[in-house]
Amino acid sequence: MKILVCVKQVPDTETKIKLGGSGVDFAGVKWILNPYDEFAVEEALKIKAAKPETHVQVLTVGPKSRATEVLRTALAMGADEATIVDADESADNFLVAKAIAEASKKTGPYDIVLFGKAAIDDNNFCVGQMVAEFLDIPHVTSIGKADYTGAGALVEREVEGGAKEVLEIQFPVVLTANKGLNTPRYASLPGIMKAKKKTLQELSLSDLGLSNDAIKVKYSNFQLPAERPPVKMLSGDAGAQAQTLTKLLREEAKII
Repeated sequence: MKILVCVKQVPDTETKIKLGGSGVDFAGVKWILNPYDEFAVEEALKIKAAKPETHVQVLTVGPKSRATEVLRTALAMGADEATIVDADESADNFLVAKAIAEASKKTGPYDIVLFGKAAIDDNNFCVGQMVAEFLDIPHVTSIGKADYTGAGALVEREVEGGAKEVLEIQFPVVLTANKGLNTPRYASLPGIMKAKKKTLQELSLSDLGLSNDAIKVKYSNFQLPAERPPVKMLSGDAGAQAQTLTKLLREEAKII
């Protein structure tokens, strides 16, 4: 079995984002492996543990100067090989998905293509589905449980209202991992040392027949949310507070 795990480098959730010019100022930003992608890597490694002949390849699309770090993290966790597609920070979801699909054709084919259900920086929830469309294979998103058979998988996902869907699906397939699917492992010291010796393949967009001309979405301006006005404390008894509140809602907030 061959598994491709697609990962993304994202700013740490504790990073304070600053704006510079027409975009985000990434100076001083700490970068990490997207948390949902950790579940995808772990799921591939669980399959490999059950089926030792399984080969796990990890792939990322992003600036080569820094994005290789997330591949080293996945390799240290136990993945076999890694590929980076060097792309500008401006690459949108369409170009990223197209690059993943074309790269998978070069390094695959794969029985399973795994993603985290979303990247925590843009929360667009769409790259996995787009890749499935480009590869013309089925997909199931946000899975929380999976059992793998010889030719497919039985997967479970939560839907609105607390209900759960159970789907039987045949390989090849795209799956996106939700929190709770497993518990991601930490990279061990031996794993970190081995990761330095593992193969890391580099591809450019031109190697895949792509360019920035394929970008569909361009951002022209970023603004931080407006600061909230200071809280006003109301004094007096309940009647006086109600009267003051009504006046403020009418004259200042202008919502009544």
